[in-house]
Amino acid sequence: MPEPLFSAAHLSKRYGDTTVVNDVSFDMAPGECLGVIGPNGAGKTTTIRMCLGLTVPDTGGVTYMSADGRCLQMPRDALAIKGELGVVSQFDTLDPDFTCAENLLIYGRYFGMKDAVIRARVPQLLEFAALTHKANVKPGELSGGMKRRLSLGRALVNNPRLLMLDEPTTGLDPQARHLMWERLQLLLQQGKAILLTTHFMDEAERLCSRLLVLDHGRKIAEGKPRELIAQHLEPDVVEVYGVGALALVDSPLKAHAERVEVSGETVFFYTRHARPLLLALEAWPQLRTLHRPANLEDLFLKLTGRQIREDG
Repeated sequence: MPEPLFSAAHLSKRYGDTTVVNDVSFDMAPGECLGVIGPNGAGKTTTIRMCLGLTVPDTGGVTYMSADGRCLQMPRDALAIKGELGVVSQFDTLDPDFTCAENLLIYGRYFGMKDAVIRARVPQLLEFAALTHKANVKPGELSGGMKRRLSLGRALVNNPRLLMLDEPTTGLDPQARHLMWERLQLLLQQGKAILLTTHFMDEAERLCSRLLVLDHGRKIAEGKPRELIAQHLEPDVVEVYGVGALALVDSPLKAHAERVEVSGETVFFYTRHARPLLLALEAWPQLRTLHRPANLEDLFLKLTGRQIREDG
């Protein structure tokens, strides 16, 4: 097996009596997108912070294989590792006093890059972010989607081999999200690795070659999205909603499903053979039904529960 580009081994972190991250390990290969998903408070952000050297783990460590073949370790080689990473935080940290082009130039200086080198890269980065026409515009005049694309372009100024993206499309409309997805796919095709946290299950299923599911600080599942779905779920889902739908929970219809769950006013039937259930539901024409294949959101809810988690 080739040497992983990035490895996190047995990471744990406690704050007082609370264990926030509990023995989490994973590897990443070049060109791979690893998605980290989980409810609020699952330990995602703390895990990312330990990977970035912003939080010191109580146990475990992080190693990174540099472009010149050196095996770098946190925290000993933190500066060298950060020099080869690209980071997009959950909230924009663009400098409002500089234009888009100037934001890229100033950021490149943090890596010790010469102005001539950065200026040569700025047009490419603006083109990648679809912001060439906004080069001399300040961030305050940009839409939310434009700001996120500029943040992504800025993270690429040092040509990193690994990007760490914390909920990069939060707050974007569908068009902006799809454009961001297109840009991330291009980076993966170039061989860059991406560590991605997201609350959007369609985003995780579309972008990620592998998923890490965290809950209460522990890794509870890991694998390819479709393989995890096949491993944990029945293949068909029938959603039933409308006035009177909840009465179906204790009805004979249960015999047509391996599992029945309720969320709000919707009843979810998880089954391996949907046709008998759909035929039986014709006796309730006032109800609305949706027949679909099981997806990543179903997996997420089965593994972590349907109850709402508060932040923290």
